[in-house]
Amino acid sequence: MREINQAFYTGERPLFGEKELRVRDTIFTDGESPLKECFHIELLGCMFKWKYPLWYSHDIHAKDCTWFEMARAGVWYTDHIEVEDCRIEAPKNFRRCQDVTLRQVSFSNAAETLWQCRDVTLEQVVAKGDYFAMNCENMTVKDLTLYGNYSFDGARNVEIRNAKLLSKDSFWNSENVTVYDSFISGEYLGWNARNLTLVNCTVESLQGMCYIDNLVMKNCKLLNTTLAFEYSTVEADITGRIDSVMNPSGGRISAESIGELILEKDKIDPSKTVIVCREKA
Repeated sequence: MREINQAFYTGERPLFGEKELRVRDTIFTDGESPLKECFHIELLGCMFKWKYPLWYSHDIHAKDCTWFEMARAGVWYTDHIEVEDCRIEAPKNFRRCQDVTLRQVSFSNAAETLWQCRDVTLEQVVAKGDYFAMNCENMTVKDLTLYGNYSFDGARNVEIRNAKLLSKDSFWNSENVTVYDSFISGEYLGWNARNLTLVNCTVESLQGMCYIDNLVMKNCKLLNTTLAFEYSTVEADITGRIDSVMNPSGGRISAESIGELILEKDKIDPSKTVIVCREKA
């Protein structure tokens, strides 16, 4: 494998179409698409300071690299890419990519990041930005900390463990999402989702878990969660109190107590939902 060490590139497409290349401690600046259509590239300690660094590329490994703010739309249409121990300041990263692994990566501006990607693994990722992971498929996520609204909109086949999501409107329009051992805070959680499962999770949400087809909650805690489950089919085992429940479509809801239970007969059939309050009078 040929190696480039401590180089400084300006201008458009300086390494266009390169193959079998190791690039170490190199800076790419003032020029678009420096590594477009590249194959089998290893990037070690590199810095990207301008737009579109990796497009239409394959078999990329990046370690200890930095994407600066102007390295926008950094990785698009790229397959088989592994990024670890990297810092990414630029928004709109990772679009329409397949076989993506991000490990120990920080996104200080993750707006519109990870859109329409497939076969994605995230481990120890910290991200701040809205519309994270929209329309992604086949995701495995562990130890994600996310600060940003509208996350995982339209995502399908997602497994999340040990996450902290401060995210309004997360999991809207999603399908086949399972979240374990996580904390989620944000209004309108999960609207219009199908097959959303939360296990051992703590949730804080205004009007959360509404309009869901097949919501399952196992051993979950709901804090300051009001007007929950409207028009949802739900199987919920809640460990403590629910502040209020409104018009579930059907299923079973079990909690220590429910502060306010709203069942409007002109809108839903109350007989389709079993309500169990375990607290003794």
